[in-house]
Amino acid sequence: MFELLTLIVFIWLSVKAVGLALKLTWGAAKIAAGLLMALALPALVLCLAFLGGIALLLPVALVALAVGILKACT
Repeated sequence: MFELLTLIVFIWLSVKAVGLALKLTWGAAKIAAGLLMALALPALVLCLAFLGGIALLLPVALVALAVGILKACT
């Protein structure tokens, strides 16, 4: 159940991050958020496949950080 909830939060934050990134022009914040998003998806797959549990919060934290950076710049 925790894995499903974490996956839903990850997808929701990913959609929000992409929406915010499309609003910004190119800059350091957009590049940093893009790198965080690029790291978050493989981390999610790795955590789902091997670790599970509380380690699933790592990719969610990466996407949340990307959303925070993008939100601060808009």
